[in-house]
Amino acid sequence: MSYPSDPRALARKHLERRLAPLRAADLSRPPRGWIRALRDSLGMTAAQLAARIGVSQPRITVLEKAEASGNVTLASLREAAEGLGCTFVYALVPNAPLDDMLRARAGAAADLQLARTHQTMMLENQALEPAELRAERERLVEEMLRGDLRRLWDTP
Repeated sequence: MSYPSDPRALARKHLERRLAPLRAADLSRPPRGWIRALRDSLGMTAAQLAARIGVSQPRITVLEKAEASGNVTLASLREAAEGLGCTFVYALVPNAPLDDMLRARAGAAADLQLARTHQTMMLENQALEPAELRAERERLVEEMLRGDLRRLWDTP
């Protein structure tokens, strides 16, 4: 699906290279959260972390509970990371390669478009043969992928 002169395809390829190590890593949050896991591993108390980032000890307890429940802010995580001597990393890692996601989305859009057209053609006794239908689907997918990708996301 990559088109050499397509800057979007080059940008996706570059992003995929950056995402590859993240896909391979186990980045699942520890049950009690990263802050607590790191703090415990470093032998640091909540009071000590609080002093390092200039907040009260109860604020650390609240922060750890918020992280474990998924209700923490990025700013709070960044602040805690600094206090723990860590680098805060924030990323959204796609569940599949970006090109695969686009092709699947274009395929679904093509299927929807073909279903409407093919139904009408069947009623008029002009239905396409399965091989012709597959070829038309592939043509539509390629056309969509070369076009404005934003249009792929117009329907839910």
